[in-house]
Amino acid sequence: MDANDGFRELDRQDCLRLLATVPVGRIVYTRRALPAVLPVNFSLDREGAVLMRTSASSELVGAIDGALVAFEADAIDVAACSGWSVVVMGAAAVVTDPVEHLRLLRTGPRSWAPASQEVFVRIAPELVTGRDLVGGRSLYGVHFPP
Repeated sequence: MDANDGFRELDRQDCLRLLATVPVGRIVYTRRALPAVLPVNFSLDREGAVLMRTSASSELVGAIDGALVAFEADAIDVAACSGWSVVVMGAAAVVTDPVEHLRLLRTGPRSWAPASQEVFVRIAPELVTGRDLVGGRSLYGVHFPP
């Protein structure tokens, strides 16, 4: 990022703090050798891991279990021309430990589309990046009227 482009890089702690404020993000993965993006509800777990809860038989689970994925969430204020975006990249894995699964049933996210057999998928936060945009700034820091 150019130091004058209006964006501010966010550190890991700011990224995780912002992620915890929104309920929906997008999982980015490979589907049949092509990029795929799917909106999902989520929560954060220990050490900033992203948790999703979905049907055990979903195509998504088959595509991402054991794969390197990206997860993005953001918040945008259209009126103020501002917002932030955070990306978490890491390995996705279905939670298979029964004790951990029971803990997540109590503390993890609730599925917005419940299924009879659900699993939790955890994305390890290997790389966490983010940026914040202060509205109305140009490449050179010039402010534009709304």
